[in-house]
Amino acid sequence: MPAWRLALTVGVVALGGLLFGFDTGVISGALLFLKEDFHLTSFQEGAVISSLLLGAAAGALGSGGPADRWGRRRTLIVIAAAFTLGLLLATLATGFWTLVAARVILGLAVGSASSLVPLYLAEVAPPRLRGRLITVNQILLTAGILVSYLINLWFAGDANWRAMFGAGLIPSVLMLVGLFFVPESPVWLRRRREGGEVTAREEDGRGGSHRTLRGMLAVPVVRRALLIGVTIGAVQQFAGINTIIYYAPSIMQRAGLPATNSIMYSVAIGVANLLMTVAAIPLVDRAGRKPLLVLSLVGMAAALVPLGCALNGAFGGASHAVSLVSMGLYVSAFAVGIGPVFWILAAEVFPPDVRAKGVALCVLVNWSANFVVGQLFLPAADLFGEASVFWFFAAVCGAALVFVVRTVPETKNRSFDEIQRELATGARQQL
Repeated sequence: MPAWRLALTVGVVALGGLLFGFDTGVISGALLFLKEDFHLTSFQEGAVISSLLLGAAAGALGSGGPADRWGRRRTLIVIAAAFTLGLLLATLATGFWTLVAARVILGLAVGSASSLVPLYLAEVAPPRLRGRLITVNQILLTAGILVSYLINLWFAGDANWRAMFGAGLIPSVLMLVGLFFVPESPVWLRRRREGGEVTAREEDGRGGSHRTLRGMLAVPVVRRALLIGVTIGAVQQFAGINTIIYYAPSIMQRAGLPATNSIMYSVAIGVANLLMTVAAIPLVDRAGRKPLLVLSLVGMAAALVPLGCALNGAFGGASHAVSLVSMGLYVSAFAVGIGPVFWILAAEVFPPDVRAKGVALCVLVNWSANFVVGQLFLPAADLFGEASVFWFFAAVCGAALVFVVRTVPETKNRSFDEIQRELATGARQQL
């Protein structure tokens, strides 16, 4: 594929990442105003937020089958249409149930995009550029979060929550139109020409059907790929990233710093997240996936320990400063490592015939963990104290570090065939 067409293709498809970030972030500002217009109860506010997360889990689970049957490009077109419909419905919402319906549709689109966009980028990218091109999706994801915060800030003065949602229609329409001009995945086309047959090598010589989860688990190389993808996907959330992003103002307030403008604090977190994700671009294909995971988990754990101490008042009058620095270091460590690397590994480790289903399962676990952590953080903080919760997140990072060192292979600059051979070797050694 010519370089210009590859750049155009990546730019159009990665708009799914931008919309992923935008739709998850825009509600934080819009909810401040629409809850007054619709007189929402606390339960209804939670439902508006969680409806997207549940829709995303369903979208991630359901995206693999259509992507295998209809092709990556056609499925992406449906996803872009869902983004457009959901944003239009949210912009024109007349009440609570309309808004929930819009958020469910957006959740289905977000979950499907979070699974299929990195998969498609992995399949069109040359091996030497694969990590960087998949990271473009993560950059646009973090950019989408930041853009949503800035748009919220722009329209906050007029309390115009409809314009906050409506701004997302620009990238969704661009993606929908642009997808008619990008090629189908060459990996999917090759499998279609071959009749979708699973080669003996892809089966690792052990037989079994890949049509069901039981069949996938029966194949050692697929089982090991699932272990890696699902574990890293769960750790990405159970290490606490969204508690920092969603609850930063309240955390800083408890540490002694007045949180007078929650949107401004969110913008600061968004900027740090974006800058460090950009910094990860040259590193994923130079330093490699595994070293970045190790660095990221060490850095996150090292930041979470003093954050917990600060929330316990261990630093006295300097507790708020320690909290700010700790959160900045934590977000930076996340963004340069496990943030983008999860999506890269999930798109790389599965055999071609189960790649869409495998990635979908990993993303389903990721979204489910996101939902669980989001629902349990505040009750757990009230029950055990915020410091204890953040120390638990640090312990998760420590356990994940051991897992990464012992289990995760290096995939940089390797073809899919080379990655499968290494996974098959590791799977045989574990038997």
